[in-house]
Amino acid sequence: MENKKNLSTIIASVLFFFLFWIVQGQALICTLIVVSGKATTSGRPLMWKNRDTSQLLNKLMYFKGVKYRFIGLIDSEDAEGKEIWAGLNEKGLAVMNSQADDLAAKDKKFDGAGNGTFMKMALGECATIDDFEKLLQREKGKWDLAANFGVIDALGGAAFFETSSEYYTRFEADDKKVAPFGYLVRTNFSYTSPDYLQGGGFIRFERMNHLAEMARATGQLEVRFIHQQAARDLNHEKLHSYPLNRALPEDPARPLYINTSDTINRHSTASAVVFEGAPSSERPDLAIMWVILRQPISGVAIPVWPYAGQVPRVATAPGQQTCVLNVFSRKLVAYLYPDIRGRMPQYLNVNRLRTYGGDGVLSRLLRIEDQVLEKARAQQKLWEKKKEPPARVAEFQEALAEFVLKSLLEEFPDSRLAGDER
Repeated sequence: MENKKNLSTIIASVLFFFLFWIVQGQALICTLIVVSGKATTSGRPLMWKNRDTSQLLNKLMYFKGVKYRFIGLIDSEDAEGKEIWAGLNEKGLAVMNSQADDLAAKDKKFDGAGNGTFMKMALGECATIDDFEKLLQREKGKWDLAANFGVIDALGGAAFFETSSEYYTRFEADDKKVAPFGYLVRTNFSYTSPDYLQGGGFIRFERMNHLAEMARATGQLEVRFIHQQAARDLNHEKLHSYPLNRALPEDPARPLYINTSDTINRHSTASAVVFEGAPSSERPDLAIMWVILRQPISGVAIPVWPYAGQVPRVATAPGQQTCVLNVFSRKLVAYLYPDIRGRMPQYLNVNRLRTYGGDGVLSRLLRIEDQVLEKARAQQKLWEKKKEPPARVAEFQEALAEFVLKSLLEEFPDSRLAGDER
């Protein structure tokens, strides 16, 4: 009888940890890159994160930290903004992360639970990458951390910190020994782990490295490439699938579907954030945070500046509500992933993606985004010559965000979208 009880306990424990692993694997998957200014077309450091999580309702919030003000990406239900999943402060310091389960402390049950809270503290206290490292040294052993932290600053630095609760390792994007081409890619494993088999995201890691090398070789390693090609990429590296180029089925009743579990743009991608560093330490106000609030194939990037002192109304919301841009993108996601049976929510309807309104979803999104990028670039050049007061910057970013929402509603009338909001 005792043996049976022990066996039952063992089976229950195995099932618990198996299910926990599945939930964690689905909830904490991200794709990241940090790029030295020496490798970008603008000469500024660059950083990007596709955030994959089970918390699909995202928004922005403006914070006043211990030392510095900052903008953070948060879960919509986190009304107080206790955890930040990517952010930029007024000194030009940007921080992001990916979960690295292979760095998790073995004696802790919920590994990496402090990642988001730690990033909030860092954005409020740190002005440079060196400050971030000093914070890691000061807080060593006090936090449950298991992350690849990406950091750039107004001094032109770009680095990853592979971090556990007990140690960290710093990797510089301009260190030719570890980053011969000026950039570093991370997903959900680390190079310093004692057991790399505990990590994940190897397929996305290979795909992003191939994309980054192509962009570097052709002089395209900049914001437009990250948002419009990398963040929205739907190719499966191992299957050599190219769903945007394949011939569509002639029978409309049998559309082409693809599983987006191992693509960079995933069914669980809640947001995409690109940080473009300041041109110099004297002008941290010019550092930009570009954000898409849901799957990149369902939204348009908007720029925000901490210097503005606020975030656009359509990108934030009070309490536990989600923002208007997130609501729109969720409707488009539901249209693109129409089958909600079993595991079908992982399958993207390529026919709908490519044929919506005749020219397809992506062409409509990119038409809007190209205009936003050009407007922002032109304004940045003016600001480089003359520093505007925060109120004028806030007015500009508000107008751009409103333009995006208006354009999305015009390009994608509600009557054409079907399905639940996801």
